[in-house]
Amino acid sequence: MLKVIIQIYPVIPAKDEEERARLRPIGRNVERYQETLHGWTDIIKAADELGLWGVATIEHHFWSEGYEVGPSPGVLNAYWAGITRRVRVGQLGYVMSTQNPIRVAEEVAILDHLTKGRCFVGFARGYQSRWTNIVGQHLGTRATRSPSAARSDPSIIGVGSTAFSERIIKDDEINRRIFEEAVEVVLKAWTQESIEHNGEFWKIPYPYQTGVDDWPLGHAGVTGRFGAPGEVDEHGIVRRVSVVPAPYTKPHPPVFLASSGSPETIEYAGRKGFIPVYFTSLARAREAGHLYVRAAEEAGRHYALGQNQAIVRWIEIGETREEARECLAKYDAEIHKNFYAAMGRRRLSNPNDIVQSMLDSGLYSYGTVEDVREQLVRHWSTMPAEYIVLIFHYAQMPKERVIYNLEKFMRHIKPALDELVDKAYRSDGR
Repeated sequence: MLKVIIQIYPVIPAKDEEERARLRPIGRNVERYQETLHGWTDIIKAADELGLWGVATIEHHFWSEGYEVGPSPGVLNAYWAGITRRVRVGQLGYVMSTQNPIRVAEEVAILDHLTKGRCFVGFARGYQSRWTNIVGQHLGTRATRSPSAARSDPSIIGVGSTAFSERIIKDDEINRRIFEEAVEVVLKAWTQESIEHNGEFWKIPYPYQTGVDDWPLGHAGVTGRFGAPGEVDEHGIVRRVSVVPAPYTKPHPPVFLASSGSPETIEYAGRKGFIPVYFTSLARAREAGHLYVRAAEEAGRHYALGQNQAIVRWIEIGETREEARECLAKYDAEIHKNFYAAMGRRRLSNPNDIVQSMLDSGLYSYGTVEDVREQLVRHWSTMPAEYIVLIFHYAQMPKERVIYNLEKFMRHIKPALDELVDKAYRSDGR
């Protein structure tokens, strides 16, 4: 069965670019953020009632322009947990090249307990230099331009996709090292009663060589009696720490990994058993899917093509194709032009027709219910992903329109994809 996740990119709404300019910085507009935040609640409740697998948001900072105002996903997740009954809550995801991995491990574990296992976690590397470089400065983090992904799929990544400077390549390497080490610490924290870590960027305890020699409860014998075995040595010096609480889910909640198609990231996800989220065309997603299956197989993990993998789609359903295209122009074109294309993440194939450029990206499915179902059935027939992540630019797209799309998808499109997913995994014997 297809597992459906709605991912909201929180956009502070403006009727046009002129109003966005007049209200600058709209990202700090209290009234508009209140409208966005509390209207979001209705979408989350609708997702719960419609039977979606998960609801998610992002981590991004400093969006004065109002296009991705999502600085604290964990707070939203905890709130959503209290207003839903069945749907899983999570984020896609924490940018681990900037995060404190111990804090992430703790926050997710608490969310896992609040929901009694009804949560998931996503990890991302960080590609927005304005905030990644600032928030991650103490680690030496630099935003990644994903040069490997661009070389694999130059039609998707725009500016500078064929020629990368030495700095861009170096930034990507540093970002990946910080990211992978942080994820390693999170996994240790979730799965071990006590941990130590002597890495390039993190030392646990600190200082690592001498340990923490001034912990009063260590010298008083309290930690030695009541803490985890090995936390302190015979002299009361801290040699390991116990990250509490342990997750409710064993060994930990499902882990998703954002990917723009980088082979290294896909192989890493396969080795770890993480669920890659393909922000790519469906043709590229199929290539990535085969790579993921091979990498997982080499690590002793056995998946069918599409299994334990997620594909991202932007959908727009209308009573007619013309109506759906008008909605793309009204709710999505501005962010595509002023964010995705301006960032160099998506190429404008036709600068005079933004909607056509969006469609040429291979990320959008639009039209009537029948059109969208036909498009997705065709694609899922060759790449039957276990998860689909539906992204909406709420609140530029009104909540009523988001819920309308969800209802149409769940009732009229998902059943056809369920059949394809179930058939693919049965035929593979998984």
